[in-house]
Amino acid sequence: MSKVIAIANQKGGVGKTTTAINLSASLASLGQECLLIDMDPQSNSTSGLGVNKNALGKTLYDVLIDDVPLEDVLQNTEMDWLDVAPSTTDISSAEVDLVTLKNREKRLRLAMAKFQKVYKYIIIDCPPSLGLLTINSLIAADTVLIPMQCEFFALEGLGQLSKTIFALMQEYKLELEGVLFTMFDARTNLAGQVVDEVKKFFNDKVYETKIPRTIKLAEAPSFGKPVILYDPNGRGSQSYLDLAKEFLSKQDQK
Repeated sequence: MSKVIAIANQKGGVGKTTTAINLSASLASLGQECLLIDMDPQSNSTSGLGVNKNALGKTLYDVLIDDVPLEDVLQNTEMDWLDVAPSTTDISSAEVDLVTLKNREKRLRLAMAKFQKVYKYIIIDCPPSLGLLTINSLIAADTVLIPMQCEFFALEGLGQLSKTIFALMQEYKLELEGVLFTMFDARTNLAGQVVDEVKKFFNDKVYETKIPRTIKLAEAPSFGKPVILYDPNGRGSQSYLDLAKEFLSKQDQK
């Protein structure tokens, strides 16, 4: 059985897609077979893994709206153990098109229930909103991982996201995988304060690994590569590898 992890935060610009790409790639580099599902209408996980969006036939839009099997849209990446279920900007119209469909909140879950290929981990990159695409993602997932920036406004958004997640956790047996700090700058007092506040809220669900803000992490997607291939020895690569190892150690404890 695959474990399905949604990476979600209704606030944009928090490193959500960067985390989806680089946690998946780091897990793959450690020999874990992974699938990344790109549910974000910006479709940056797709291009960030080197998939040419202009050359795609079927995408996640067709899976959600027309019941195309998930197997039919999978794309290989440069990494042996990592595939991607791609999207294009077309998926943004799925928010509207889903409204009239039966089981509109469970379309991804139902597609995955019929899915034959087995991965160790399936990671879903959610949109930065709480619409039907995100609800589909959370309902399809076993757990949710929340990336957060260490800034005051992150705490404001956290309350609303938490309410949604806790409601879904009760209804669909969704668990919190963890909270990850991104774009972290240990030199600022605010960073430490935000970490302390979030730890009060989520206790041991906060990852010890923190992702720094680095130029190479920001550059890597424009080259269609995870940072582990673009800058293998850099701080960004090392931090996501550390995260993957911490993530795996937590799986062993469950």
